[in-house]
Amino acid sequence: MFGKVAADVLGISNVGVVIKPADYDKVDSDDYVMHEDGEKIFFLIKSKSDEYCFTNKALIHLDGTSAVSKKRSLYRYDYYQNHISNVMIETAGTVDLDVELKFKLGSEIFSIDVQKKQLEDVKDLYKALLKISEITKDNASYLQYSEQSLNLASTTLSRITSEENNVVEQFKDLNQFAFDWLKEKKQTYLVKDFGFVFEKYINN
Repeated sequence: MFGKVAADVLGISNVGVVIKPADYDKVDSDDYVMHEDGEKIFFLIKSKSDEYCFTNKALIHLDGTSAVSKKRSLYRYDYYQNHISNVMIETAGTVDLDVELKFKLGSEIFSIDVQKKQLEDVKDLYKALLKISEITKDNASYLQYSEQSLNLASTTLSRITSEENNVVEQFKDLNQFAFDWLKEKKQTYLVKDFGFVFEKYINN
């Protein structure tokens, strides 16, 4: 009964609508957000059968088999594990009632229909996803460069011998340095929280 009432209040049809923050407590996705760990909803699209909940850390997708079925599957796609790519908007034609937001998240391809009167809201999400895609792509390259740099340094040092130092101690020092180096670079370039991106581009 609550689901039907919420749907009526939010004006939901088979075409998705952008839900405003004041109504986040009326959707099911909110129950699966890791509020305890600082996760926050920044954008939410809902139709009768699906919910697409964009948080600062992941896309939470409640996938309904149909608008009349209550059976739903829950999927979570963390941005740092599933890189965003191929972000685009397909605008509505003269007689169309919706616009389409398309993107790839990891290996999954998404195509979300949204009421065309909410195109400006969808543009904000488009910008945020595009920026996250750019950041994760650049950071993946930087992390790879860091690993290559470490390998080069390790190879160079392995050719240097010193009679004064014990080989075992040299190995321990080098191994510890490598561990600390990779840990530092991973913390720098493996971003898990993109709240700063959503705060910049989402105006809801």
